[in-house]
Amino acid sequence: MINKKKVINDPVWGFINIPTDLIFEVIQHPYFQRLRRIRQLGLTEMVYPGAIHTRFHHALGAMHLMTEALKSIQSKGHLISAEEFEAAQLAILLHDIGHGPLSHALEYSLLENIKHEELSKFIMESLNKEFGGRLELALSIFNNTYTRPFLHQLVSSQLDMDRMDYLSRDSFFTGVSEGTIGADRLIKMLDLHNDELIVEEKGIYSIENFLTARRLMYWQVYLHKTTVSAEKMVISIIKRAKFLIKKNQLTFIPPFLSDFLTEEISFEQLIENKDLLSSFLKLDDVDLWYAIKQWSKEEDFVLSLISKMILDRKLFSVYIQPQAFKDSDILLHKQRLLDTLPISEADLDYFLICGTISNAAYLAENTQIKVKMKNKEILDVALASDLPNIQALSKIVTKHYICCPKNVYL
Repeated sequence: MINKKKVINDPVWGFINIPTDLIFEVIQHPYFQRLRRIRQLGLTEMVYPGAIHTRFHHALGAMHLMTEALKSIQSKGHLISAEEFEAAQLAILLHDIGHGPLSHALEYSLLENIKHEELSKFIMESLNKEFGGRLELALSIFNNTYTRPFLHQLVSSQLDMDRMDYLSRDSFFTGVSEGTIGADRLIKMLDLHNDELIVEEKGIYSIENFLTARRLMYWQVYLHKTTVSAEKMVISIIKRAKFLIKKNQLTFIPPFLSDFLTEEISFEQLIENKDLLSSFLKLDDVDLWYAIKQWSKEEDFVLSLISKMILDRKLFSVYIQPQAFKDSDILLHKQRLLDTLPISEADLDYFLICGTISNAAYLAENTQIKVKMKNKEILDVALASDLPNIQALSKIVTKHYICCPKNVYL
């Protein structure tokens, strides 16, 4: 007999209990174990060397917070059955199961416009069949079709356990103290109204701190210009590899990546082809880095140069400003690259990338954070707060960037 009541020592939350046999079996599944080999923050370690924690860490941490949140809600007199409790834990545990290599960096490069949430849902459905329907309620909660909406809100909302864990965890491993959110206090402030998640009025300032921390973490970590640069370089590498495969000019084709480099694969193709799905669910960061190391030795100048640059952390420079760049500015960069590198105009797209980054800490039109006032009135947090910060945090800030080599390393 295997002892399935394990305890995991987590650097962020301390001891995490694996509460049921089913949860232990799901964690032991190869699909979930793959998350050990996928970095939570993708290429952010190029900026913060400590950011080498994984999706596996994050999923377990989010499950732990779900456990604490459900216990807190129960302590306020709300009934949550053992089946609902376990299903909510499973839903948050598996919410990121569909992530591919380097987390978000290649979400739209390896697959054709497939969001990891859609893939997570399908993988959960596959696991549900494998486990004889025992994940049915977890799927219902994940898909927001269950009769008690607060359970889905704890998985995915403006104040969910996913965000509480990744902000705390990413802040811890990057050393960016501005991401500290006080998750324990926030969880203690949670309550229900008509089976929807609300926060007690005395938790308003904790919510404001949470939203401010999220805004700061996006600018300082998730949208850091060096992270943007590294991600755009890897996307250029994948794009070039796909181009060379079509021309039969790529010497090394990595085994698990080959299906996704040779053709554009839609979501429908992926879920209908068991071999394709099996290949995707074997992919991890190791495959991609091994491919990049091999591609650094290719004869193709574009692929080998960008591969060498990212391996040696000689990253493209990123120029960011509030307004769009003038065409004349872009032309200057293009001409400099053409004068410096032995490339044609057709190759410029691999070295010169223009785009935008956006940051909004709170979007009330999606899912509101509701606050129960002392007079029992339920208000959106932006109306409940006596501070102007939350209204300001609702504003979407968009910045424009140009990403290209400043110095060329031949």
